[in-house]
Amino acid sequence: MAFASIAPRGLPMLGIPRRHSHFVFGVIQSGLTSLIAAGIASFSLLGTGNFFGNWLVSWLVSWVMMLPIVLLAAPAIRSLSLALTRDEPAG
Repeated sequence: MAFASIAPRGLPMLGIPRRHSHFVFGVIQSGLTSLIAAGIASFSLLGTGNFFGNWLVSWLVSWVMMLPIVLLAAPAIRSLSLALTRDEPAG
């Protein structure tokens, strides 16, 4: 894997062109959302010894399902949110 630059704190950054940032956003957003949802769904297994394994499997399945939905729905959701809101006057 090639790294295009190094972040200020020394973290490697992928060299993904900025024009693809909406896809990167969708991957991160769907991953985080499904991680939290899978954790909540697995919460009843806390203390049984199966929590983390179940959480990771549930998260992976839900992320695979949510990623295409998020990437396909994002433009429609953005358009709807712009239609439902207005610009505030400057100053």
